[in-house]
Amino acid sequence: MKTEPQKFRSKKLQSEIKDKRVKQVLLYFLGSSVTYGSATNGESFVEEIAKKTGYRCVKEAVSGTTLAVRENDGGSSYVARLKKLGADQNVSKLIVQLSTNDATQNIPLGKIAEDGEYNVTTSVGAIEYIIAYVKQTWNCDIVFYTNPYFNNVNYEKMIAELYALQKKHAIHIIDFYNFAIDKEKLSAYMSDAIHPNKRGYQWMSEVFLDYLQRI
Repeated sequence: MKTEPQKFRSKKLQSEIKDKRVKQVLLYFLGSSVTYGSATNGESFVEEIAKKTGYRCVKEAVSGTTLAVRENDGGSSYVARLKKLGADQNVSKLIVQLSTNDATQNIPLGKIAEDGEYNVTTSVGAIEYIIAYVKQTWNCDIVFYTNPYFNNVNYEKMIAELYALQKKHAIHIIDFYNFAIDKEKLSAYMSDAIHPNKRGYQWMSEVFLDYLQRI
């Protein structure tokens, strides 16, 4: 006897399918103290996003580190730590903090490469290397985010170069530095000039989720 195909899945089955799809999403966060949550006992927007979505969130964040490779840095740069997650992992999105440490430690800015040779001892070279490695290894969306505003000329130059790199490499940018927010409200979200407090991370997680769900 021929049976009609089932048109509607049960709510339980729909929920199980949704849960399975959610758990397949892997967000890889690469950064330093702001990604880590140094002012909030090691919890940042990463944990907020994980709680709100159920996504697998891997956080590779070490305070005080730079995008660029420095002499005697012990392998702490973003370039070196990027490779801690195995090439066999099915990364959905890589989310990278535009490190404030490159700006405050006067790391050479560098320039955009024309020949595919990236000088990883500069901030721009390190960013391009990260982009190239991720495209080759995981071929996933790449999102860079900037720090909330803290009035630093070096950092503003880094942001300008990041937008130039966006045109070259089609990366995504979540720009908290230039975010339209009242100064008093922003001040209430920060524990100091650079590091958000718990309320700040809740705000950042909402901005992240709004953007990530659209790409």
